[in-house]
Amino acid sequence: MKESIEVSGAAAGNLSGNVFEPNCPSRVLLDHITSRWGVLVLVALSNGTRRWGELRRWVKGITEKMLASTLRTLEADGLVLREVHPVVPPRVDYSLTERGRELVALLLPLVEWATATAAADAEPPEVAG
Repeated sequence: MKESIEVSGAAAGNLSGNVFEPNCPSRVLLDHITSRWGVLVLVALSNGTRRWGELRRWVKGITEKMLASTLRTLEADGLVLREVHPVVPPRVDYSLTERGRELVALLLPLVEWATATAAADAEPPEVAG
């Protein structure tokens, strides 16, 4: 039988033990991973390592400032690995950590559902003949 969010949170050291409480530390993580840019950056990294410019082209519409901020946040959360190579010009690669891969395995079905639902909503309704 599955544990409730409250029980599993308390077991993992969550002080409030309940994601629905305002002081629950998991709320901060949820904010980071469910933000528009957080989800898109994580999904963009689901196919492997990418460099800064690749991420910027992949996640259309994100500003440089927002990409930098999102990557820093996801790295601090232990979801993204930033690897700096000591070469000239500097080269930085971004990839998912094991924890990030676990999360993306859960996010991909959500993103696929959202894409399919949006496409279905965009289709013109059938006309009865």
